[in-house]
Amino acid sequence: MKFLRKVWHYMKAMGQASGHRTDLMGWLARRPWLLLSTGFYEFSLLASNRVDSKLVALANLKTAGMINCEFCLDIGSALAHSDGVTEQQIRDLPRYKTSAAYNDEEKLVIAFAEAMTVTPAVDLDDLRNQLLAHFSRAQVAELAAAIAWENQRARINQALGVRPMGSAEGMVCAIPDRPAEAG
Repeated sequence: MKFLRKVWHYMKAMGQASGHRTDLMGWLARRPWLLLSTGFYEFSLLASNRVDSKLVALANLKTAGMINCEFCLDIGSALAHSDGVTEQQIRDLPRYKTSAAYNDEEKLVIAFAEAMTVTPAVDLDDLRNQLLAHFSRAQVAELAAAIAWENQRARINQALGVRPMGSAEGMVCAIPDRPAEAG
């Protein structure tokens, strides 16, 4: 049932989109094998259910924010709401270490996402050991795969100029406010 719920929320977020739904597909359709393999990996992650989807959503938002992928932050915010991430947690993500909006486990997962995303890469041994005190090896593997995939997704979207779709319109969204243009 978790899988079907995830698919439903993903379809709902896509349905709420107000534009630019086909940006990435337009690029990947030129390379059908890439489109197929991307879809397969997305499906595989949706079907994985060992880690609480709220934790994965927080990790994905942190990763997308560090890479500054507005598309990922837009759809990720919409999906995070359906996974139980609070508006305060979305607002406090840049300062998660000091925010009371997160419990210790959530902070640890966000720190793992941060460590996996920062370049140059940092030593992950300590964080991995801390995670293993809370999660099984299968859960840590799933979490690492989700974070690595969000890194790939965010970077390809940035490289190809994929724009936000407006999935999170009317909700708190992790896309940072842009300064008003002078003029």
